[in-house]
Amino acid sequence: MAVHDVAAALLILLYAALFRWAFRVLPREGWQVLATVPQARRPDGRWMGLNLTYYGAFTASAVVLAVALAIVLLGSVAVPFDAILGLSVTLLGACVPAAKILARLIEGKTNTFTIGGASMFGLFLAPWIVAAMNAGFLPREDAVLPVTAVLATVAIAYAFGEGTGRLACLSFGCCYGAPLNRSHPWIAGLFVHHHTAFAGETRKAAYESGLESVPLVPIQAMTAVVSVAAGMAGLWLFFRGRMAAAFLFTVVVTQMWRVGSECLRADYLGGRRVSWYQVLSLAGIAYAAFLAFWLTDVPSVPPDALRGIRLLWHPGVILCLQGLWLGLFFFTGRSRVTTATLSMHVVKDRI
Repeated sequence: MAVHDVAAALLILLYAALFRWAFRVLPREGWQVLATVPQARRPDGRWMGLNLTYYGAFTASAVVLAVALAIVLLGSVAVPFDAILGLSVTLLGACVPAAKILARLIEGKTNTFTIGGASMFGLFLAPWIVAAMNAGFLPREDAVLPVTAVLATVAIAYAFGEGTGRLACLSFGCCYGAPLNRSHPWIAGLFVHHHTAFAGETRKAAYESGLESVPLVPIQAMTAVVSVAAGMAGLWLFFRGRMAAAFLFTVVVTQMWRVGSECLRADYLGGRRVSWYQVLSLAGIAYAAFLAFWLTDVPSVPPDALRGIRLLWHPGVILCLQGLWLGLFFFTGRSRVTTATLSMHVVKDRI
């Protein structure tokens, strides 16, 4: 069995175990706030606290997983690390701020993020970033980025990042599905035993729509499964050298699901009958189809998963990924819509 087949089997087992745990546990009370940091002392002696959320931890983990996967995939076709690093930094530098800016423009809210919208922004930018980098790398032929492999990698990494990142939504109670009691009887019957219900008044489903402990369509869980399944199919195509097919298939599946799944959601997405997120997804599909029609380049070497894993398994790379995780955690994990009041005292019988 090839290395990439073993890695794929391990990924399937890992995600099966992770999803089985997460879908049952994360909507429960106690899985929204990871830690609270005292900030300012109040006149009554208690402290105002900053909540650090599981949303930030899962979002940071999803992005780091996507970047690590990109390193392995591009490394597998012999792209040097400095080229991968330059591409990753440029894309993240554009997409991370876009997650907040696009949410503000579309939803009119300053304290939220849109990972899907930012990812589509990255998809639109990716070919142009590659073209600009290749123009700069012309003196070094070994550093030229294969456009088709890069786009396939971006699409696959996005699919896994989106699937993992939906666990962040499960922990915070955002991106929630429609209540079963307001859904079509067929939908309600389908999910009567497999729904999501968020416990806790600080979950977004509760404070935005009054849906605390109400059975909802499990849209986050469904999106996670569809996205990871699309990513696995993309991996299968990638390691068989079908880069353009991997790119187009992964984009079409994830974005068609985004368009259709919004019909099963109840959260606020801008107040339009057809949301801007759906428009972005449809535009992304058309853009991907256009690019796939013109993609002709292939990597100079066939993909070798072991080559990519060796590139990832380097102390410098691991430290960079850890630093990225911390930066993203503090960017997305500092709750702006919840706060805490802390009381600290001495346990006298332990002195």
